[in-house]
Amino acid sequence: MKAYIDLGFIKIHYYSIMYIIAFFLGIFIAGRDIVAKERGVKDKKTIEDFAFWVMISGLIGARVYYVLFKLNMYKDNPLSVFAVWEGGLAIHGGIIGAFIGACIFAKRKKMDLWVLTDMGVGPLLIGQAIGRIGNYANGEIEGVPTFTPWKVILKGNFEQWWTQYQSMSMDMQSKFKELVPWGIVFPSGTSAGDSFPNLPLHPAMFYESILNVIGFLLLWFYFRKKRYNPGVLSMIYLIMYALIRSFVSFFRVEDLSFFGIIRAPHLISIIMLILALTGIKFFNKNNAKKDTPKK
Repeated sequence: MKAYIDLGFIKIHYYSIMYIIAFFLGIFIAGRDIVAKERGVKDKKTIEDFAFWVMISGLIGARVYYVLFKLNMYKDNPLSVFAVWEGGLAIHGGIIGAFIGACIFAKRKKMDLWVLTDMGVGPLLIGQAIGRIGNYANGEIEGVPTFTPWKVILKGNFEQWWTQYQSMSMDMQSKFKELVPWGIVFPSGTSAGDSFPNLPLHPAMFYESILNVIGFLLLWFYFRKKRYNPGVLSMIYLIMYALIRSFVSFFRVEDLSFFGIIRAPHLISIIMLILALTGIKFFNKNNAKKDTPKK
């Protein structure tokens, strides 16, 4: 399977198509956010401008974050840093970049930052779900082989076990049974296919995609209707995605890491949880002060 549509004069990458779909679907969803309209975001052009602004800043943040962790890959060919259609975008960097873009946009337009982010987190989650389909088309996000023992997955020491497994005899290797019947075998020429040729892997990108859709449905049809104070919904998103990514990371091989000791998604997720819980307390307390009548 090719990761692009070849029209002869141009190659359209599925990865790019997924981002385009996510962008326009996000605008469609945000335009139907009743709470955002009640809080002053009524202009369709404002929503479109905001979506464009945070998408560009998010892409920049996602690429910069990834490249910083993979400097050795790009030092011999610096121009490849700009080849984002080939993959290499880190979602946590994207979230940071999108938030910075939202801050700048809110300041320029003199709008409430948290009203804008509350409007954006639902479309963001559904966009992340669609983006993972692009990862599948690119053959990236290497899931661990489906016969990997659960204790190895949960302890996060897959690399150590995999090295040991490869040194085993064919007879010893054959004793490992496939635990998951829906593993995906990626073709050679892709990152996952080259790392694990002819082996069924956990479809980690689909695990996250499904969980992101579930998270979106909860945000859109349950939490959004509770009319929380501005900012709280954004914090609920952080909690949701921290839990989603922490879980999915157990099934991923290629996650970025700090000093080769702790996986970046797990550490960042802990930070996200702390920020979110602190944020919820702050937004509720701040609103309570505003509602307290002056004597």
